[in-house]
Amino acid sequence: MNRRRALKTTTVLLAAAPLAGCSGQLKTFTTWKQAQQAVLELLFTPQVVLGNPWNLSQVLQHLAQSIEFSMQGFPALKGAWFRSSIGSAAFAVFNARGQMSHDLAEPIPGAPALDASQTLKTSVQRLLDSMDAFARFNGTLRPHFAYGELTKPQYERAHLMHLANHWTQFHAKTATA
Repeated sequence: MNRRRALKTTTVLLAAAPLAGCSGQLKTFTTWKQAQQAVLELLFTPQVVLGNPWNLSQVLQHLAQSIEFSMQGFPALKGAWFRSSIGSAAFAVFNARGQMSHDLAEPIPGAPALDASQTLKTSVQRLLDSMDAFARFNGTLRPHFAYGELTKPQYERAHLMHLANHWTQFHAKTATA
């Protein structure tokens, strides 16, 4: 009975995945270095975040949290059953498509609140620092709160897709008269 339910849920998830959360211009990061450069460029090319109550600084804090938690441990995990079935299936779909889609305004479960007043420079530096730490990290990575156990290459791919998914909300700031 539970197996049948899991298969139905996974089928619904897989069918809905291509429809969820894609807006704006798709940005694909194929390397860690390319993503780091794009983060750094945010200091020189003003952007606004559309379709999200978070400002740009908060989005960058959220992205940094995700990378940090992959090394430190996520504050809250979905159940083991979810991570080993629906969560791992969702990651498999995203990985096969080369793009992630998720609720871009949903905080990481149990994560500290994002600071709306934090400067862009501080948030860019935090994200770059977390990316550097991840690149150097040789310890045991912690289970993703939804996807479960991931290898370092899988985590890197998940982080790159996560960054790219949020980049769809970024739009060049226009001067107002």
